[in-house]
Amino acid sequence: MSNRLIHSQSPYLLQHAHNPVDWYPWGEEALNKAKTENKPIIVSIGYSACHWCHVMEKESFEDDATAAIMNAHFVCIKIDREERPDLDNIYMESVQVMGVNGGWPLNVFLMPDQKPFYGGTYFPNKQWKALLTNIADAYEKHFDQLAESAEGFGRSLNRSELEKYGLESAKTELSSEELAYAIKKLEDQFDLEWGGMNRKPKFPMPAIWSFVLEYAILKKDEALTEKVLFTLRKIGMGGIYDHLRGGFARYSVDGEWFAPHFEKMLYDNGQLMTLYAKAYQVSGEELFKEKVTETIAWLEAEMLQQEGGFFAAQDADSEGTEGKFYTWTSDELESILAEDMRWFVKLYNIKFKGNWEDEVNILFQTKSYEELSKEEGLSVSAYVNRLNRIKTKLLEVRNKRIYPGLDDKVLSGWNGLMVEGLVQAYLSIGEEKALKLALANGNFILDKMYQDGILYRSYKNGKAYTSGFLEDYAAATRGFISLYKATFDLKWLHTAKELTEIVLEQFYDETDGFFFFNNPTAEKLIANKKELFDNVIPASNSMMARNLQDLGLYFYEDRYLEISEKMLGAMKKLIITEPGFLCNWASLYLSTLVPKAEIAIVGKGALAKAKEMQASNSSNFVVAASETVVENIPLLEYKTADSEGNALIYVCFNKACQKPVSEVADALAQFPSLA
Repeated sequence: MSNRLIHSQSPYLLQHAHNPVDWYPWGEEALNKAKTENKPIIVSIGYSACHWCHVMEKESFEDDATAAIMNAHFVCIKIDREERPDLDNIYMESVQVMGVNGGWPLNVFLMPDQKPFYGGTYFPNKQWKALLTNIADAYEKHFDQLAESAEGFGRSLNRSELEKYGLESAKTELSSEELAYAIKKLEDQFDLEWGGMNRKPKFPMPAIWSFVLEYAILKKDEALTEKVLFTLRKIGMGGIYDHLRGGFARYSVDGEWFAPHFEKMLYDNGQLMTLYAKAYQVSGEELFKEKVTETIAWLEAEMLQQEGGFFAAQDADSEGTEGKFYTWTSDELESILAEDMRWFVKLYNIKFKGNWEDEVNILFQTKSYEELSKEEGLSVSAYVNRLNRIKTKLLEVRNKRIYPGLDDKVLSGWNGLMVEGLVQAYLSIGEEKALKLALANGNFILDKMYQDGILYRSYKNGKAYTSGFLEDYAAATRGFISLYKATFDLKWLHTAKELTEIVLEQFYDETDGFFFFNNPTAEKLIANKKELFDNVIPASNSMMARNLQDLGLYFYEDRYLEISEKMLGAMKKLIITEPGFLCNWASLYLSTLVPKAEIAIVGKGALAKAKEMQASNSSNFVVAASETVVENIPLLEYKTADSEGNALIYVCFNKACQKPVSEVADALAQFPSLA
């Protein structure tokens, strides 16, 4: 037997296609059925790599008795949060308004008009069946009370973000003292023993560490730089990192980066690649380079779709057990490693009875290669070479296991984040493979996912579907800007500008100066939301504000700069007082406070000089380069080479340029700082 999900593209929906629950995908058929039959709606939201989603499916949605209650009294709708983040945003906020902590699976009960009246996350089967029965009874006997409750939640969902968070449109008056205060508030939350923020579970939160690192560089604060690098070492050595194949899991359930929730998400790995490549650029530490190159190897081996796209995620579970693919018994390791077991045990804290549950071991490094190699009487390079041989041997064994599930849809926004990471890897460590993958991916998005003036969110089986959300446009635009920085092919910059014009036309709300997450004209929803807070993915509005700043400088588009500054002005108070979930905004604050340099390089050798400049520690600039004077973007216009045709570097601020120089070091010396 199968239900209506059998026709879906989403791996998550297809996982539920053979449930006895009469699932519908979100759409007119299900919504009209609820109205026609006057039934409440169950909206159940999750994603394919979600462990507790699998648990609830097994306990409840595969259970005939439970399904019978659901089918008799409700219209049941399954949603993949990765395909429809707009709906996930709406109904996640609704349960939070109800006083419930959010998470997935997300299960929300709606009136036939889509307005929510009750919700929660994971429910054990006994509790879920009781809840279904109680709600069905209440819907029949106390309809008016439920409808009144739903109206209240509906009104709450439609409050404007400015009203909800006390934001005010204001002139952007920036202060280095206020930004230092925000940094201090973040520092007060640092975990000085294990790195990261001082909380459990631990998420890497790349936006926080990217901002703090940018600030530390501009402030020339070595102690603060070291705090960022310390966190990145701890994450990279922890069990959250896949030491054999590369790639980072979504989060660790503890405070030591030890036991991950084993799913690997493309969006995390794209951002972490950017961050680790930048950390290598700043420090020259081989550990950071190792994480970048190994993660590229994972991406190419396990996440690359044949047309050049990157898959969305890998599951936490294999053979029905979380982490089974990644963990090892002591006996397994000893049978493979023989005499190498002695030092491998010390490196990864292997225990005879296991260092995790069910007597298995997570590879978990707590001592540096330098310290361990010294104990072994080896040079660091000899130690790492020996380790790499062992990793190859263990990986060959692991590759014969049953793989975790793969979410094989391609999401344009998440691919944009990975393109940015790959470009940073290319610029920081000269990894040509990274540029090749990034270019192939950029062309894939252009050829397969951007059609007839619409950027689509999802792609699978040769078909692009679901019009993109602000996240997709913003992140893909960042990816295209990055590809221009790597190649100086104007195609990428013009495409970034083209996408930005679409966003301004279709998503911009002039009443408050922010962008809707969904295109309000594309589909009628009960609320049109705006995403303002940076989380595991930066807020789509903060990404868009940074795009507008960069493109405004490249194209001398004052309108872009004015919108970006207006957005920053409205967010400023929150950035200073509550920086923890506003760090991508804080990066925009920083690059506005310390004016972002506009770099134009023209003449023979321009591309090499541009690449050298981008390999420096500074990142507070946009750079355009051309070997010859041809049709070009405004930033390059009226700039010339020297008398012999060799490249000159123009350092400009607000369209006013300083004396051109021929050496990168002299150009960098013209940059302002916070110090």
